[in-house]
Amino acid sequence: MWEETFDTEKDYTPVSWSEYFEMMDDVVLGTAESKDVFRVYKSGVDGPLLVLLHGGGHSALSWAVFTAAMTSRVTCRVLAMDLRGHGATQVRHADDLSTYTMSRDVANVVRATYGEFTPPIILVGHSMGGAIAVHATSGALLPSVVGLVVIDVVEGSAMEVLHSMQNFFKGRPKSFKTIDHAIEWSVKSGQIRNLESARVSMVGQVRSVEQVSPVGECLAEANEEFYDLNYATDKAESAATDISASEPEQTLSAYCWRIDLSKAEKYWDGWFRGISNLFLSCNVPKLLLLAGIDRLDRDLTIGQMQGKFMMQVLPPCGHAVHEDTPDKVADALASFMIRHKFAEAKSESKSSSYPFMR
Repeated sequence: MWEETFDTEKDYTPVSWSEYFEMMDDVVLGTAESKDVFRVYKSGVDGPLLVLLHGGGHSALSWAVFTAAMTSRVTCRVLAMDLRGHGATQVRHADDLSTYTMSRDVANVVRATYGEFTPPIILVGHSMGGAIAVHATSGALLPSVVGLVVIDVVEGSAMEVLHSMQNFFKGRPKSFKTIDHAIEWSVKSGQIRNLESARVSMVGQVRSVEQVSPVGECLAEANEEFYDLNYATDKAESAATDISASEPEQTLSAYCWRIDLSKAEKYWDGWFRGISNLFLSCNVPKLLLLAGIDRLDRDLTIGQMQGKFMMQVLPPCGHAVHEDTPDKVADALASFMIRHKFAEAKSESKSSSYPFMR
């Protein structure tokens, strides 16, 4: 329950994607009569292609600040996509969040974008997106994949927290009065610990809804619930914004979550079960970035000791590692790419900050 008044000392206004990406596009799959449209954001024209897959509930915009940091360090291309059911992507079966379907979405979007001339690909995924990246690489859905990067998702710890996920969704606000409020909540709740990133990425997590009362799809079912889940200042306005059935023609505005992940519970197990061994079995150079060493499970601990992948722990940060510490993640990924000769450092970035160049 969000009870604090709005903080006027910090700037919580949203920032456009164009501050960080060079281009936005909609990739159309299928026919005019039966089509799926995937929103993508791109940067760069040369070098290997980083395909960035966001976590559950997030969007491609969660990679915005990281993308600017990454493209300033090495020569590369970036393709960040809104996965099925997320962000601005519009598909026929948005509720099909199975690893089978989503991993094939990734392959289809990349093929539709680059055709037969797909550059060398490094798949990079966070949380749910990390699991999708592992499944896509393991299934050889994209033959030009040369590297795999997984951010803060490990089978053991992921499976342990699944039972508490419904409580997490129930405990967060269902709606916000403004997009600025949503951004403030994301920072103060710790979901995103970097205000710069929150100002661009939260735009992809919530959407504006205007509905005639009584409430519709995402507004709360009663006056008390709607305002109790928002700000104290909103409560003071509730007398003037009565959404009871006695005024059925009143129009309300709110920002609600773009996707209700609580309804996707049947897919959660499939995202994460078995991914540690799948990750280890992928026959490409691999990098695992974690928010804490406690995330490691038994299989990955053994694999790391055997040198089967590179690993770096990046505290202090939350689960959204690439949003909280985008520069550190960009440094780690740049080192990984340079070490394996996937990319070259940009001349202005060649320094001792990349340990593998020493």
